[in-house]
Amino acid sequence: MKLSEVESKMKKAIEATQQSFNSLRTGRANAAILDRVTVDYYGMETPLKSLANISTPDASTIAIQPYDKGSLEKIEKAIAMSDVGLTPNNDGEIIRLNIPSLTSERRQELVKIAGKYAEEGRVSIRNIRRDAIEEVRKAQKNHELSEDESHDIQDKIQKLTDKYVNKIDEMLKTKEEDITTV
Repeated sequence: MKLSEVESKMKKAIEATQQSFNSLRTGRANAAILDRVTVDYYGMETPLKSLANISTPDASTIAIQPYDKGSLEKIEKAIAMSDVGLTPNNDGEIIRLNIPSLTSERRQELVKIAGKYAEEGRVSIRNIRRDAIEEVRKAQKNHELSEDESHDIQDKIQKLTDKYVNKIDEMLKTKEEDITTV
């Protein structure tokens, strides 16, 4: 496994963590909180964003306008069943989600969830490091690499790991500030 492959996998772990953070509600309307919602559309689980236009007309409302009016009830049901924690209001044309201001308890809960997402990201990066170092050790054992080369590559892998774990820590700090700011 090349260092560029290791770094590419770590970048993907960072992106996945960022998507998880984006799905957390912060008291302001943000269409990204619906990214994980899927709708049973003609027997297939389809992402909500491919079935409707999602907009934020103001800071406390998300408007969902389906491309197909027949899917309105299915979309409403999917949102109600999801972990978004918002009640959809259907007026026959558009579904509106009103974003209530967050209580201090809910903010603390969201901070804990953000911490959990960050830890999942860190574990993912550490797993990538473990797999890469295993490959390097195998190559050394099979005499494809010298001991010095092996240690050098392992050091570089560890530096990449530290760099990306620090990025996740920075993202978490930013998200926590975003959640706790009233």
